Amino acid sequence: MSSYLSERRGDQCGVELPQRVPQKRAGAMAGGSVVLFGLVLLSLRGLADNVAEEAPRYLSEAELEASLRRLAEEEAPRGLARLFSIGRSSEGRELWVLRLSEGLPEGEAEGGGPPMAGRPQVKLVANMHGDEALGRALLLRLARRLVRGFQEGEPRATRLLASTDLFLLPSLNPDGFSRAEPGHCDDQAGPGRDNARGKDLNRAFPDQFASQEQEQQQGLDDVPEVRALIHWMQRNRFVLSGNFHGGTVVASYPFDDSALHKISGVYSKSADDEVFKYLAKAYASNHPIMKTGTPNCPGDEEETFKDGITNGAQWYDVQGGMQDYNYLWANCFEVTFELSCCKYPPASQLDQEWRNNEESLLTFIEKVHIGAKGFVRDAVTGAGLENATIVVAGIAHNVTSGQFGDYYRLLVPGIYNITAVVPGYTPVTKWDVEVKEGNATTVDFSLQPTVVLPPPEPTQAALVTATESATNATNATELPTPPHQLIQPEDFRHHHFPDMGIFLRKYATEYPNIARLYSVGKSVEQRELYAMEISDNPGIHEPGEPEFKYVGNMHGNEVVGRELLLNLIEFLCRNYGTDPEVTDLVQKTRIHIMPSMNPDGYEKAHEGDASGVVGRNNSNNYDLNRNFPDQFVNITDPLQPETIAVMSWLKSYPFVLSANLHGGSLVVNYPYDDDRQGIATYSRSPDDAIFQQIALSYAKENAQMSQGHPCEEMLPDEYFPHGITNGAHWYNVPGGMQDWNYLNTNCFEVTIELGCVKYPRAKDLPRYWEQNRRSLLQFIKQVHTGVQGFVLDAVDGRGILNATLSVAGIDHPVVTYKSGDYWRLLTPGTHSITASARGYNSESKTVIIGDNGATQLNFTLSPKDAKAEEGKAPDLSVAGALDDLRKEFETLVKDLSAEGGLERLLLSSAADVQPSRFRLYDDRSMFLRGLNLNYPHITNLSSLGQSREYRYISSLEISDRPNRSEPEEPKIRFVAGLHGNAPVGTELLLALAEFLCMNYKKNAAVTKLIDNTRIVIVPSLNPDGREVAREGDCASKVGLTNANGKDLDTDFTSNSSASREPETKAIMENLILKGDFSLSVALDGGSLLATYPYDKPVQTVEYKETLRHLASVYANNHPTMHLGQPGCPNKSDENIPGGVLLGAEWHSHLGSMKDFSLSYGHCPEITVYTGCCYFPGAGQLHALWSENKKSLLSMLVEVHKGVYGYVQDRHGRPVSKAQIVLNEGVTVLTKEGGYFHVLLAPGYHKIHAVAEGYQQQQVQVLVRPDVPSFLHIQFAVDNKILGLPRELVVTVAGATMTALVLTACIIWCVCSIKSNRHKDGFHRLRQHQDDYEDEIRLMSAGSKKSLLSHEFQDETDTEEETLYSSKH
Repeated sequence: MSSYLSERRGDQCGVELPQRVPQKRAGAMAGGSVVLFGLVLLSLRGLADNVAEEAPRYLSEAELEASLRRLAEEEAPRGLARLFSIGRSSEGRELWVLRLSEGLPEGEAEGGGPPMAGRPQVKLVANMHGDEALGRALLLRLARRLVRGFQEGEPRATRLLASTDLFLLPSLNPDGFSRAEPGHCDDQAGPGRDNARGKDLNRAFPDQFASQEQEQQQGLDDVPEVRALIHWMQRNRFVLSGNFHGGTVVASYPFDDSALHKISGVYSKSADDEVFKYLAKAYASNHPIMKTGTPNCPGDEEETFKDGITNGAQWYDVQGGMQDYNYLWANCFEVTFELSCCKYPPASQLDQEWRNNEESLLTFIEKVHIGAKGFVRDAVTGAGLENATIVVAGIAHNVTSGQFGDYYRLLVPGIYNITAVVPGYTPVTKWDVEVKEGNATTVDFSLQPTVVLPPPEPTQAALVTATESATNATNATELPTPPHQLIQPEDFRHHHFPDMGIFLRKYATEYPNIARLYSVGKSVEQRELYAMEISDNPGIHEPGEPEFKYVGNMHGNEVVGRELLLNLIEFLCRNYGTDPEVTDLVQKTRIHIMPSMNPDGYEKAHEGDASGVVGRNNSNNYDLNRNFPDQFVNITDPLQPETIAVMSWLKSYPFVLSANLHGGSLVVNYPYDDDRQGIATYSRSPDDAIFQQIALSYAKENAQMSQGHPCEEMLPDEYFPHGITNGAHWYNVPGGMQDWNYLNTNCFEVTIELGCVKYPRAKDLPRYWEQNRRSLLQFIKQVHTGVQGFVLDAVDGRGILNATLSVAGIDHPVVTYKSGDYWRLLTPGTHSITASARGYNSESKTVIIGDNGATQLNFTLSPKDAKAEEGKAPDLSVAGALDDLRKEFETLVKDLSAEGGLERLLLSSAADVQPSRFRLYDDRSMFLRGLNLNYPHITNLSSLGQSREYRYISSLEISDRPNRSEPEEPKIRFVAGLHGNAPVGTELLLALAEFLCMNYKKNAAVTKLIDNTRIVIVPSLNPDGREVAREGDCASKVGLTNANGKDLDTDFTSNSSASREPETKAIMENLILKGDFSLSVALDGGSLLATYPYDKPVQTVEYKETLRHLASVYANNHPTMHLGQPGCPNKSDENIPGGVLLGAEWHSHLGSMKDFSLSYGHCPEITVYTGCCYFPGAGQLHALWSENKKSLLSMLVEVHKGVYGYVQDRHGRPVSKAQIVLNEGVTVLTKEGGYFHVLLAPGYHKIHAVAEGYQQQQVQVLVRPDVPSFLHIQFAVDNKILGLPRELVVTVAGATMTALVLTACIIWCVCSIKSNRHKDGFHRLRQHQDDYEDEIRLMSAGSKKSLLSHEFQDETDTEEETLYSSKH
């Protein structure tokens, strides 16, 4: 092997590669003296060649651009050529591409213009290594050759450019070329090989065999040339590609490296190995030197390549190469061509090199037209279907259709079965397609859209009959199909963890349309708990489609299940699209496969172990199948990381059916696994009948298992009728996983023992596959038994989340998922099923279930009576004309609330933060100041006040219009650091602030959240305490209080403000009481849970359901909090249901911030405890951010739910400060403009609207879990006075006034008569005038004194009463 590999390909493993002497390729021409003589003759003839118009020479970058531009704009006929750039090099040079094809659309077009239907795209790339210059010159000559031929009507050039879309990139590394030296021939790295930043471009692409560490380290910042090329490839659908190098003479094809990364000698075969060899030979066989297989390069005269071609990795290992990336991550088949022994041959040799390569170049381009081609169209509309997957049976590599539905599948001559698959359409297979030598066989596809059962219209829901049967998932494809051969697994060996990871990544990469690899969590030793999803829409829960899972290797030394699940993944992937059974199963089921739940234990186990225990437990030496919470026994062992991860996994997906694969016997074991007595006795679950049915479905397909005598040599007396057993009847297993599945989720799980030997020899693995293959498939099909359907709202037809489905006689309900879809496994027969949901009237139906698939049964529930009280019905309407922006934003809220919504937001974020240290006051202040200076348009930095030691309590507002009043936007605050010894929350909020700012205007979802929310972040409420806290001290209380020794969370009282701490006073007066907040989230430490008000002991908690719901939103979006097992030291047995508690039940105390916020700030506040350790090491910050960022973002989404709207009078004028009373308890006030917003738990709620001078309004409103509810309340003038009808009050008042007037007249008349009789009356009155005035003065003095006395009487009023009255 050439020593050149040490330089061209690079040292991959840190090992110095052998060097050979003498130095090779020292300017010698290939082939010896005979070839030299021939070259001289040919070069003379080349003087007359019509291609070479000038003396051969290499063009500089500027000359290359000018030549290409002249060719495209002046020499080529109109519409034949277009010059464009795909990007720039490290030093800013353009990466020019010349596009050649007849009939290119006119005008400037980005990226060279759109694709053309029916024309496959070919690209040729040269000069990737800057000092390998021959390809650069050849591509320019090729362009001239084709343009001249087309102008002259040459048939070959005309035919090629009329049928092919050709792209020529002469120099991918112009920076390197500018430094390279003409005549540099040897294999030592000369100047110019790498780019300007010293990076080898052919080692910079993502690689299938890269380790996780390498993947994390790899980036494209230093290789803008590679980034530009990848983006260009992503915008196009290239079918064929050539990559031109120098240093020897050979055609090298994928794969370029292997999992072993051995220097050389490992043939790394791709799925299209025959196609690649065919393409490589097409070039080599037309090259006079390459076809000989003996380049005779100086120093490597003995190096030979059969037929002039080689497998890349067999020649030598190249990690990060371009040709493998083309094949694995695009539709493109690329071959690498080494053109000459000399990397940068003298210009005098260019004519001869052109003659050597001309025919090879043209022939290679023409090979884009081999194999099969055609269009994939919608059978109804005739429209082309983009991104259709083209599957060729027996070849584990798919291609996809282009913009017009056109596809091109390169194949060697032969007979093929080809399938077109598009989500939402029924796949079509064309059988026995004959591919001949020459032009491609045309195979068009017309796909019928699949008929998906839509949720019925509310008015028609009652007409749904209970006896409608859904199509059996196993028999859905009834079209006759010719017999075909199933592709069986080939990978029968024991896979250790690195090998298993490579295997899983390989299939996820090769079958991205049906496979998705993800991690459920990590083991004790930080190994990933991998799960592979196999579905026609991976990553998406399709409403109505059940979810299934297999779990293997729970006991590390029981390995058969691990290998069978890897075999199953291979089997499903390779047979999808060609085998009707597999295709139908994958299309109608979302399958999740976890090959190893205990990867640590597996690495300790050893092959050949028949019945031992080495490796059975995890690395902490706990049996994982005794580690789950149990209904009969209190499990005292701490929950293990593997257990916690799996519990979280099961809560995250709506699994319906599951199997846990073990070893040591041969039987299917079903619940219950234990009983109250702890003895071996039959422990029957409510669903015993269906458990027996699904257990038999597996056992009967395994001939040995169904006989019931599994291990006669080892356990001769053991017998299981029909190969199944009740778990506890066999032996008692407290803390088992299958029972936890059944009791805590919708999932029915059984445990399958696969063989008597726990760790058999690898040679026996094919036998295990053959014994279990049918069983594995038949068991998955059981997920389609029983009854399935939707529970819908009769008002708007939407699905109802968490509706309960109960079966008469079976005490085990299941609940609906987010779209109202449900699945209930049942045995055949007649069943009565009731659907119920909070706030709705229940509905019962009787259903007859057959044995041919699941019966479809939908329920439509009508809301309970929501009428307002008689005579008090308001003018209320659901907004029917929300503006488009509001509707768009509510759609975003719904999308983010859906399964995987927040995960998609995080995955699509433009940037993430990496918190790595704890910041003290000065550092934190500078950080906040830096955010404000860098993002001034969306941030406002202010101070709430000062601490006892005069440190500022900083507040950062994030909004599209910070520091402006926008009452229609909900306002949320995040606070932390109330206890200075728990600074994790402080760092999480700083990370949240930076994350939001960095992604504004870069991530659409984050941008819309900021534009529609006022976010206030106060990272440190107790800066003095934080300054003295000690990092790494998990239990220390140092820093818990402020500098005055006061626990600030006991200082939020209604006593005189004079005695309050300055921090408390600042928070109360400048944050809580002035904020108009809808929600507050406070972060603390010391455990792992979320608490809600009140912290003070109270008899009843108003608003409790909503408060608990808000805390649950945070906990449910945290990977472990919702499990309710904090696992803190000295509290390992602590159990907190759902990870949520009433504050008083957790730590009862008076004067808490959350209580004050709710009572006086009218804002619900939850407290989140982020971890057991108060002050962990900085190294844990990144993990803590990863655990909490989804939950933090979920609160930003949640604040937009509940009920919002406007209160107006009958003239449309807003009514501010109206009271919105919720469920006759909590009150909020309308803001300016009459706007109000209140968070409420999903369900029905009573709302009263009260305002002075208006008639009270009352209504019942339905709050949804995923979108806000809008109310428009219009007040009428108050129709009562003093509680009496206005008409009665006016009538009585009129009559009274009339009577008073008549009485006054009568009195006046009587007085007049008397005055005539007492004429001296006025004289006496004047005599006593002075006495009268004295009386008036005394009365006046008495009035003043009484007013003053009233003021003194108020001096006993508390500040709380004063504060409350001022708010209300």
